[in-house]
Amino acid sequence: MSRNPLLAKIHIARKELAIPEEQYRALLVRITGQNSASVLRDAQLQAVLDEFRRFGWAPANTFKRSDKKHVRLVFALWTELGRLGAVDATRPALRAFVERQAGVADPEFLTAQEAYKVTEALKSWIERTKRAA
Repeated sequence: MSRNPLLAKIHIARKELAIPEEQYRALLVRITGQNSASVLRDAQLQAVLDEFRRFGWAPANTFKRSDKKHVRLVFALWTELGRLGAVDATRPALRAFVERQAGVADPEFLTAQEAYKVTEALKSWIERTKRAA
């Protein structure tokens, strides 16, 4: 049995919008004439998602590469240090480094100013590693 990604998005959106069961069923009937999303066609599912977007819901794209250039630079420099053999280039190790440098739990949460501090430290570390080699 194949799962419909639109159906999954509807359930995620409903949960994130905290829509009670009764209101959810009423919304389905109002938009599609059906009281269960499991019987809806793709066009109807899309109409329900469009309504959720109208309510302010936006799907989170958790697997998307960061749009923040300063965060991508931190990851790139960390990867370079790993390639040079200076660090264990894993995400937990990077998180620990960022926590020590900027007091932020994850690189994704760095502001541009905090990322600057981290990137300068990483650049210095890369230069020291290259000189030592």
